[in-house]
Amino acid sequence: MTKKRVIIMGAAGRDFHNFNTYFRDNPNYEVVAFTATQIPGIDDKKYPAELAGELYPDGIPIYSEERLFDLIREHNIDEVVLSYSDLPHQYVMERAEIVLAAGADFKLMGPKNTMLKSSKPVISVCAIRTGCGKSQTTRRVLDILRAKGKKVVSIRHPMPYGDLVKQKVQRFADYSDLDKHECTIEEREEYEPHIDRGSIIYAGVDYEAILREAEKEDVDVILWDGGNNDFSFYKTDLYITVVDPHRPGHEITYYPGMANLIMADVIVINKEETADPEGIDIVRKNIAKYNPNAIVIDAASPLIVEDGESIKGKRVLVVEDGPTLTHGEMRYGAGWVAAKKYGAAEIIDPRPYAVGSIIDTYKKYNHLDQILPAMGYGEKQMKELEETINNTDADLVIIGTPIDLRRVIKINKPAVRVRYELQEIGEPTLEQVIDEFLKKHNI
Repeated sequence: MTKKRVIIMGAAGRDFHNFNTYFRDNPNYEVVAFTATQIPGIDDKKYPAELAGELYPDGIPIYSEERLFDLIREHNIDEVVLSYSDLPHQYVMERAEIVLAAGADFKLMGPKNTMLKSSKPVISVCAIRTGCGKSQTTRRVLDILRAKGKKVVSIRHPMPYGDLVKQKVQRFADYSDLDKHECTIEEREEYEPHIDRGSIIYAGVDYEAILREAEKEDVDVILWDGGNNDFSFYKTDLYITVVDPHRPGHEITYYPGMANLIMADVIVINKEETADPEGIDIVRKNIAKYNPNAIVIDAASPLIVEDGESIKGKRVLVVEDGPTLTHGEMRYGAGWVAAKKYGAAEIIDPRPYAVGSIIDTYKKYNHLDQILPAMGYGEKQMKELEETINNTDADLVIIGTPIDLRRVIKINKPAVRVRYELQEIGEPTLEQVIDEFLKKHNI
């Protein structure tokens, strides 16, 4: 039987997972290459032989997605598998048409072939877009479970931007683990809140190996902490999806967030206190149309500001979560809201002060103007972010990122931190849902 020749399109996450779970030991396929986008510097590397298995003793090359059409032709590719997330439906179909025009089949992979089964009950928290408040919802679920005396281990969607072999299985239990694994800003933003709570979180590259290690812990529940708007890597007993009324309609126009909307047992409508009523209504109607049996929880994201009074009358630089602003397409976040609420005299345009790859970020994501995305996909970019911040003539830096940037870069001016936490409005609540889950699974 002739093997099907395959390219997997990705961004250092879902692509590796789909390969590991379906293609790695499958004799019917030959994965010729990965293509990469979204993550700076990931292309022109290799998926290493140590992770690729016996069928790939030389590993698998990773190329820029810009070369996709030519790669299909050059390597006589039969099938191209799109394996990354937070993509407008138009974008997905454009890539499909390019693949078809080059002569190959276009494929998306679903839960049946990619979700792994755990020996423990699993709660998954996913979203319809980056920046909906998925992480704060995960923290809320974690806090509820721990308050009930339940032992929880979290597993985070992959962010392997360094040495993939070293990152096969990563366990984070204290701050020294962040340094040990040479974590980027993006990784720290997701892991630190769990460490702050004295809770263990896993991540890495091989999610079968990660799951089996997590199951060895003294654990009652596995908590999947999703990334972007991807669906869970694990078969799930309670599926929670977060939607954002600030971006009404996105719940049915972005891949694979719409799948999360339809699969959800529970849908959290977040940020209602700052959203337009019309936006909330659009989201509700789409939930009623596509998943009328879901439990709907209304929620707010109140600001927690370190020193709100210090913002008044100041010229401020606002730094926000990178992925939320870039491929999440948001124009603002917690820091911008705090600047307006607490009476900043001016929000400084960071673009004239940008250096290196930060300049490139503004060129690629030209919807950004008043906000600096906290890009930090490696030491060099973190230094460029630091230099950009320090170049500005701001009186004050407002840090709206999920971690305190002062831990990882040196800021030469006063700074305050702003963050969100999830707060349910009325009933049902997440605690009520979790009580039912625990009862059902005899936990």
